[in-house]
Amino acid sequence: MTTARRPVSSAMATGLIVLLFAGNALNYVDRQVVALLKPTLQQAFHWTDGDYANLGAAFQLAAASALIFVGWFIDRLGVRISYGLAVMVWSLAGMAHAVASTVTQFVGARVILGIGETVSTPAGVKAATLYMSPTQRNHALGVINTAPNIGAILTPLIIPPFAVAFGWKTAFFVTGGLGLVWVLAWVISTRNLDPVGPAVRRAPVAWRHMLGERSTWAVIGAKFFTDGVWWFVLFWMPDFFYRVYGMDQAHLGQPIAVVFALAATGALTAGYLYPRLLRSGLDINRARKLLMLVFALIVLAMPLALLAPNPWIAALLIGLGLFAHQGFSTSIFGMATDIVPAGHIASVIALGAVAGNLAGLAVIELAGYALHTGLGYTPMFVYCGLAYLMALAWISLVMPRLVAAEA
Repeated sequence: MTTARRPVSSAMATGLIVLLFAGNALNYVDRQVVALLKPTLQQAFHWTDGDYANLGAAFQLAAASALIFVGWFIDRLGVRISYGLAVMVWSLAGMAHAVASTVTQFVGARVILGIGETVSTPAGVKAATLYMSPTQRNHALGVINTAPNIGAILTPLIIPPFAVAFGWKTAFFVTGGLGLVWVLAWVISTRNLDPVGPAVRRAPVAWRHMLGERSTWAVIGAKFFTDGVWWFVLFWMPDFFYRVYGMDQAHLGQPIAVVFALAATGALTAGYLYPRLLRSGLDINRARKLLMLVFALIVLAMPLALLAPNPWIAALLIGLGLFAHQGFSTSIFGMATDIVPAGHIASVIALGAVAGNLAGLAVIELAGYALHTGLGYTPMFVYCGLAYLMALAWISLVMPRLVAAEA
């Protein structure tokens, strides 16, 4: 069922972008806290590297399992209700970490947080597709996709010294409480939004038809090859700087902040360059794939971090890799809004996230195994360097020509 449409105003579009940006940033604040507090939590719960990898794998498995249903949840219930409920769930789960007294309780809180956070990215892409014009949409996706990086920049600068001063439990209470404030702002601010164009606010998901579309598999494969890099950096980089360069908890957040500051510019760069390529005369197929190729070549510098003589050069090289990752990731989301019908785009993005989370699970466990067996971080950095060329090859194989989907 469709309703009367009216163009969303510039002010309303800006407000929506701010909310989606903040929600996505909070998502990654809550995800990153455990990695940044690993030395303290390892002492409190007596984890080994293998236990820590298993904790991350449990989070990824819970998220991947939930994501199978997230697209349906969003497409059927609507973005406004589904996103608000999800942020409330993951915020309360984040606060529950602080009251966990056993490893089992801590893992349980982590699993619930992982389930709730799965809604964020599909809901954000769905909202941009549904409520914004194509011109607004590409800019919005670039801005929104910087949010994880902003969250990942601020979190390492604030949380470790905050935890040293006030305790790790307080850190979980504060980060979770911020999410509840966001929910209130979301409920109040999104009451009067109407879809733009012929999109359907709520629609049944035709799974057989959706899984038969090449566009669906282009997105799924691209996310599978590339998302593991993001999870590797998010989950293991604090340990990398702690282990390789001997940085303590109070200071290891500084190079992490450099990494994610560079990553943020990647998303903005992709959002800026794609429209310019279109205006230069390229069609969506050549513009998307050319931009992806550029980012895939840039990320080849990332494995050189293994040879870096100090943490700051390592941070710059890893940050350059994550700059390329975010540019490539923004291009994947933009490609999805081009080639996937709006009625089931949240479901396709969610399936892509399932693939990405399963890849992340494998990468997190592989890193734990590599460290335990003495291989170090080398296998992981080699994978990071090659992932994006493999993703672009997959996209080109599945869809030799990207074509805009009908609404």
